[in-house]
Amino acid sequence: MSFEVLILLSVILFLIVGLYLEIFHPAAVFFIAVSILVLSGILSPSEALSGFSNEQIATIILLLLVSNLIQKMGIINYYFSKILKENLTYKQFLGKMFFTVSSLSSFLNNTPIVAMLIPYVYDWSRKKRIAPSKLLIPLSYAAILGGTITLIGTSTNLLVNGLVVENNLEPLEILDFAYVGIPATIAGFLYMFFIGYKLLPDRKDVLESFLERKKEYIVETIIKKNSPLVGKSVKEAQLRNLKGLFLIEIIRSHKKIYPVSPEEILEENDILIFAGQTDSITDLISSKSGLSLPEFCVVDDEKVDVVEVVISNNSSLINKKVRDTDFRAKFDAAILAVHRNGEKLRGKIGEISLKPGDLLLLITGKDFWKRAEDTTDFYIVSKVREIFNIDTRKGNLVFLSFLLVIILSALKIISLFTGLILLIAGFVIFKITSYSEIKKGLDINLVIIAALSLSIGKAMILTGTADILASHINSLFSPLGVLGALLGVYIFTNILTEFVTNIAAASITFPIALSLANSLHADPTAFVLAVAYGASASFITPIGYQTNLMVYGVGNYKFKDFVKVGLPLSIIYAIICILLLFFIFI
Repeated sequence: MSFEVLILLSVILFLIVGLYLEIFHPAAVFFIAVSILVLSGILSPSEALSGFSNEQIATIILLLLVSNLIQKMGIINYYFSKILKENLTYKQFLGKMFFTVSSLSSFLNNTPIVAMLIPYVYDWSRKKRIAPSKLLIPLSYAAILGGTITLIGTSTNLLVNGLVVENNLEPLEILDFAYVGIPATIAGFLYMFFIGYKLLPDRKDVLESFLERKKEYIVETIIKKNSPLVGKSVKEAQLRNLKGLFLIEIIRSHKKIYPVSPEEILEENDILIFAGQTDSITDLISSKSGLSLPEFCVVDDEKVDVVEVVISNNSSLINKKVRDTDFRAKFDAAILAVHRNGEKLRGKIGEISLKPGDLLLLITGKDFWKRAEDTTDFYIVSKVREIFNIDTRKGNLVFLSFLLVIILSALKIISLFTGLILLIAGFVIFKITSYSEIKKGLDINLVIIAALSLSIGKAMILTGTADILASHINSLFSPLGVLGALLGVYIFTNILTEFVTNIAAASITFPIALSLANSLHADPTAFVLAVAYGASASFITPIGYQTNLMVYGVGNYKFKDFVKVGLPLSIIYAIICILLLFFIFI
């Protein structure tokens, strides 16, 4: 094994561990990894940056811009409100939601689709007194399955196509994914509709088991000068008997007091940390309890609102402490409380480092809603967007124009890249939107990750690492021949994607799949698609795919819920994919 191979394997290990442990922002992990490859001479600067000139990466950017514009138009929200009505039964809602989401996700990025629909599901569940946990995992799974139907359904498919082009192979067409994606999606729907829904947890609000079962936020308050609480014991102040709230610790001059005794005397400048539910926290801060919020939790507006949001997978807020986010200046909102599923948070709110999937309770000012439209840092959970002021004529024009471009591209009349360029130019020329509005939809972190991931794949081929790993997979699955090799590629990719990003999984396994196809003299298309499906089919863990992470905290799920519901689906999906790929392409 050469020195270059050892360096590359070390870089890949760093990439996997760094992404899994969230040591740095995902884009920073990729940047560091590629920088090491350049400094060691494995990649030249031009090779490392070649991904930024790849047409498929540019197509990802354009699709994100158009998807964001459609989202802002509100036309999807409008039709959601028409399709997903209050009078539906649970099974009717589940079926309509699954069909709608999987259909839309086949040609729109699945992350904003889930972001738009979470508030509807959350609101409908509350009105019907059905636990959100009975619907949010199916929402995520529907988006994932729908994304596998076409080339543009998910950025992973486009990234794989970018790797195809980089290796001088015939580019994949929009509907090349449909032969396997449609049957697999139908199977996924049938599983969830007849079996999977029974495995979903039913975590309704049960006050008696609040601390164990209810979604907990951690909120910080302070006893200021002249507060009526100064000099009283915790018991006398009635802070032990607050409905839906639990005093977990007191911070006094950097000293932590927990568990808190009922006889503990409260002092001026004591910081009291509570765990509790949304409504109770809202009542606490709006009452005359003698408690105040820290300065970074105050919004200087006469009219404020309390809103729940979830941190996105590529948020610029990741790994930042709450006090360092500058939230008030950026969004006209303040972080009141933080909820992290499965983890007991302690200490001051300002000292908590934010993670993907964290639920934040915000106190919002009058400009919050306008500013929130232009960010990919978080998605709103608890408020359904108002639809009365939506320009349906303009929204339909944008949406139908986008569909026309997809149809023309599928018919090979025009390339997708060219069609999207013309579409965006037309929107600006005819003043349907402005250049500045379009630019706000650019997710620079995703662009960096996608472009640099191509460099990882290139390095694996140049150093021969792909051939070495391919030979090991081939020897392990050799008794099953080409079918076994396909299965090996799929399993390897799928295991990776369950614990790191789908883009990382695809970029690492693509060169291995290509090497396997060449050594077996098989059609590389089957192996390439196995990588794409394996990288997207993240059903078993909440951290493998961004839509799973989005619903994780909102649905008050536990890690084991994804294993329980997702493992059978993952097995069904794998069997269908591998068999269809084998019989269609081999």
